[in-house]
Amino acid sequence: MKHIDRFNLVERQEDNGNRFEESTFDTLINEIIQFRDERNWKQFHNPKDLAISLSLEASELLENFQWKSSDDAIEENIDNIKDEIADVVIYAMLFSHELGINLEQAIKEKIQKNKQKYPVDKAFGSRKKYTEF
Repeated sequence: MKHIDRFNLVERQEDNGNRFEESTFDTLINEIIQFRDERNWKQFHNPKDLAISLSLEASELLENFQWKSSDDAIEENIDNIKDEIADVVIYAMLFSHELGINLEQAIKEKIQKNKQKYPVDKAFGSRKKYTEF
């Protein structure tokens, strides 16, 4: 029987020898969950609010580039950019955890889908969307 430990978001090996997938994100999500739970914030972490927070943090990341060239923005704001990208990833991990999504597996599956949408022979060097090929 397959068990997913929602606290750790890890599919564990059962005593009967069945092996389940573990994610490269396990240690990190455990640290994030511990930080959250020490502050009693889980009560605020429903899918809707996590999605909103993810979007807000992505906007804060984008704000670093407003009215600047990419080079200027990075030179002037690299420390804040690192903080904001970390916030984006943290909320993405919390969101996937809340929905029981194995983030590593989801990323790998999305890469495979993108390979189908954007074959090298059509997409190489092009900024067109797959629907324009």
